[in-house]
Amino acid sequence: MSAAPGLARTPVPPYYAVIFTSKRATDDGHAYGAVAQRMVDLGSRYDGFLGIESARGTDGIGLTVSYWRDEAAILAWKRDTEHEKAQRGGREAWYEAYEVRVARVERAYGFARGGAA
Repeated sequence: MSAAPGLARTPVPPYYAVIFTSKRATDDGHAYGAVAQRMVDLGSRYDGFLGIESARGTDGIGLTVSYWRDEAAILAWKRDTEHEKAQRGGREAWYEAYEVRVARVERAYGFARGGAA
């Protein structure tokens, strides 16, 4: 399935989505952004990674959805030592609160002007 720029390109379902919703505690300049980008780069190298979409509002609320082939791929990523270190950093400094939800995608469809979806 193709997607518009900025949207993840995912296969025909089923697959999994890890939904990470967060409220930032502080604005620390570039440190958070650098770690977040490193996690995207690292996670995208994992077998079973399908894509990612992320947005953050001016109120500090963020939503990142990563897509995975199966639960085994999600677990492997969760247990990555560098990812675990970043999670600790998030709890200690960057987040006021967060929620992680894992869901199985059963259906997917979309629209993009110009036929990109």
